[in-house]
Amino acid sequence: MVSKKKNKYHGKQKRNRKILKDKNVKRVTFNAITKNSVLQAMKNPRGLNMELIDAYLARRALDYLVGFKLSPVLWRKVPGSKSAGRVQSVALRLICERELEIEKFIPKEYWDITVDLENSKSKKFDKLLENLLLQRKKKIQSDSVSVTNIIKDVKKNGDKALLKYEKRFNQNNIIIPSSKQIKKSINSLDKKVKKAIDTAYNRIYKFHSLQKFKNITYTDKLKNKLEYKYVPLESVAIYVPGSTASYPSSVLMNAIPAIVAGVKRIVMINPGHKGKQNPAVLYAAKKCKIKEIYSIGGPSAIAAVSYGTKKIKKVHKIVGPGNAYVAAAKKEVFGVVGIEGMTAGPSEVTVVCDKFSNPEWVASDLIGQAEHDILAQCILISKDKDLLDKVKIEITKQLKEIPRASVARRSLINNGILMYVSSDAKIISVINKIAPEHLELNIKNYKSLVPKIKNSGSICLGKYAVMAMTDYNVGSNHVLPTNGSAKYSSGISVNEFYKRISYINLSKKGIESLGPSVITLANYEGLVGHAQSVVKRIRRK
Repeated sequence: MVSKKKNKYHGKQKRNRKILKDKNVKRVTFNAITKNSVLQAMKNPRGLNMELIDAYLARRALDYLVGFKLSPVLWRKVPGSKSAGRVQSVALRLICERELEIEKFIPKEYWDITVDLENSKSKKFDKLLENLLLQRKKKIQSDSVSVTNIIKDVKKNGDKALLKYEKRFNQNNIIIPSSKQIKKSINSLDKKVKKAIDTAYNRIYKFHSLQKFKNITYTDKLKNKLEYKYVPLESVAIYVPGSTASYPSSVLMNAIPAIVAGVKRIVMINPGHKGKQNPAVLYAAKKCKIKEIYSIGGPSAIAAVSYGTKKIKKVHKIVGPGNAYVAAAKKEVFGVVGIEGMTAGPSEVTVVCDKFSNPEWVASDLIGQAEHDILAQCILISKDKDLLDKVKIEITKQLKEIPRASVARRSLINNGILMYVSSDAKIISVINKIAPEHLELNIKNYKSLVPKIKNSGSICLGKYAVMAMTDYNVGSNHVLPTNGSAKYSSGISVNEFYKRISYINLSKKGIESLGPSVITLANYEGLVGHAQSVVKRIRRK
């Protein structure tokens, strides 16, 4: 009976290979998910439907993980229900978490790592580049409705809602880790890692200490005194990505500028996984003398520190990088709390190389950024076509050597661009249009380009200044503007944790001398009350 049903279904498959849209759940669903349809789609990476590929990979991943093949009849149910959608989601998570090689499911010759942009003189070049950048921006924009609903839930139901989302997304049921847990975790950390964190702390602290501002005092000849003072914020929450990943460097990059500024209360929110937080993250927090540590993450964590709960006291500002959902949640709560003056979203690097560049080094720089996130953006620009080809070959080779190959590969397929640009002037124009988070000028004549580059979070100069170094212990900050926001904003600095307040003290002679012109302007603007408040003081004897 089972075989007959399968045959009947397979016959139906051959007749109908449509991709359908389920209007109820707003998810692409499939009447038939076949290897050939996926491979065909992959021949044109920019035109493919990634959800089709995801579904196919999920099916093959589950087959691989459980040791048997799901019947087509069973898998047919997957796209049509919420529970089945979760099955697909879990499978995709397993691909990333267990770093399963995607080659197990799809032959590698069908993976085109990047999109090539050639002939920068063509009128279509700029439009195509703009479209590619816009496609990624759209991917980064999360479901704002779901983020808003989570925030509303936590605002209304506090710790109960917070714990609900922790259990759902991080398999975590602990909001506040005990001091005993923290101590035990830190004690398990390798001494070499502790030493590396200490080195990074010292260098970051030293460089950021130079960013302190001096208060300004000015007294004019009328003895009017003006002051402009930098006042540290009272409380700040730093978001440190976590769960299955660990970024102790992000603790240092966010907390140290706040320490230098003089912030008294620094809170760390860091999603744990199954009740555990990373020991290196906890050690970095201890190094920064952070006393409030919460094992929470995602939009619910942002809501908790914004509105406060019984267990968590609200803060005045939230900083730190996160995924698309975290970035969306920070925008949602802005106004209730402060956030950075930039978008700190999925990572980006743009590398400019020439005929003297080492293709092996360049490929490793791109992969180093791509392994962060499937939404990371890696762009390579060169006037040398041969070098671009060599780098592409190197990328394919080096992807086999890293644990997070599946993440890096998907990132490069989705957002990787190799760009042939024929002139330095055009290269500068393209860089300023991209406004990358990280820029590497791995070229001999970088000094001629630097003065004309206006839009970038940070710029690495020369072949030895690799972006990976700036992520850890060079001393500069790695929390930088992404998604084009480098056009109008800067990375995290000491300035992020100050308020600027003006103090004004006027003498009797000062108001009598300057008052008449103020009265004139106030009356001109129709603000008679303003004028009268000055008039009354001038008349007073």
